[in-house]
Amino acid sequence: MASSISKLNRAEIPALGPERPVVWPRRFRRKLSNGLEVGLVESHTIPKFTAELFFRSGNSVAATPGLAEMAATVARTGTAHRTSRQIEEDLRRWGSDLSTGAGADTSAVAFGGLGEFSRPLLELASEMARDAAFPVEQFEREKRQKLEELKIARTTPDFLASERLRKVLFGSHPYATIAPSEAQVEGYTLDSLTSFYREHYRPSGALLVAVGDFSAEKMFADIESIFGNWTGAPPTVAAQPAPPAAQSRRVHLVHVPGSVQSEIIVGNMAITRKNPDWLRLALANNIYGGAFNSRLVMNIREQKGYTYSPRSGSHSLRQYGYFSVSAAVRNEVVAASLTEIFYELDRMRSLPVEAMELADALHYMTGVFSLGLGTQGGIAGQLATVLMNDLPDDYLETYRERVRALTSGDVMLAARKYFDSAHAQIVIAGDRAHIGEQAALFGDVETFDAQGNRI
Repeated sequence: MASSISKLNRAEIPALGPERPVVWPRRFRRKLSNGLEVGLVESHTIPKFTAELFFRSGNSVAATPGLAEMAATVARTGTAHRTSRQIEEDLRRWGSDLSTGAGADTSAVAFGGLGEFSRPLLELASEMARDAAFPVEQFEREKRQKLEELKIARTTPDFLASERLRKVLFGSHPYATIAPSEAQVEGYTLDSLTSFYREHYRPSGALLVAVGDFSAEKMFADIESIFGNWTGAPPTVAAQPAPPAAQSRRVHLVHVPGSVQSEIIVGNMAITRKNPDWLRLALANNIYGGAFNSRLVMNIREQKGYTYSPRSGSHSLRQYGYFSVSAAVRNEVVAASLTEIFYELDRMRSLPVEAMELADALHYMTGVFSLGLGTQGGIAGQLATVLMNDLPDDYLETYRERVRALTSGDVMLAARKYFDSAHAQIVIAGDRAHIGEQAALFGDVETFDAQGNRI
């Protein structure tokens, strides 16, 4: 299906209006004597506030895969001072919400609501971080729920492909594991959850970000009075093995019997958010496959109809980063889709981006950034990114200026360094009977079952 945009004469498309200035609200930063870092932004457009308390420990430092996520989930279900039901009643009375979660590198308590209830919400968040009760009945319920989620996930090609790519790229590093096995979840105990919680939910090294309708000075005073007597040294983290060295292109097939379509993921190691090339890579990715009008979308979605939603992205973890391209395609076009994925990768590595395409991508990046600042949550997320990654203090204020300064040469530099097609690893999750011969066209094939065993 041809793109409707391609049928238009570009001269008929109205020119973009001038970019509106972003007026940054004032930011405030302090560190409490116990090591808790605090970042605040006053935003008085609506009578609400949004906040998040981050701990720099996640699943990658847990003794068992997924343990940090389970600890965060169960911590939400009760504290030493409130039952689960009391928590829900308090949140409804305040018109507020609170959630907990964990990823590879962080655990967090996110909360928000009407500004007039900021102090009781801070007190509740403090209870979650310091005095979670870990009720046994809630633990058993969450454990059963996790087991059911894993059983479903292991029938899903996109999960299986993502899991295999991480194992291939990261080897014995903890980043290789995106989900525990059922046996590992069965082995979770209340003691293992509470041990992780006590060791890693500590103020030193933690970050509290809040944006909203409040006085910064009063908010600092409330935070000091609620969190100031919290104690605990930074958690110790053991050394972790490095990912394996880049290897030549290989194919990793995850057999999903009876699957009528296949999930393709192509990936290679890349960079973290702190790397000076991050914006160059972000721009190159938006041109390649990270935006809806990108080359990959126009090729295998609009022109060829192989897939509905191909996408690419650069993924930054704390220690390492990686780049990936993914698409869910019909079984019969696996090889054709991979051919186009590599064609577009290598085209970006070898030919400069033309001025009009570059200008469109630059407008997209600055526009999406500005739209993301339209909510308290968007501002809080950007501020947390800066503080969690130790980016320069003026990173947000100068972002659009630095993006607009990028050139075609920057795009090619990023593509040649980080679109590493020669060492890209190919993962295909689907029915081996339908896709095995196509997979073999792209390199030596290793085949696995849904549990990760070689077959």
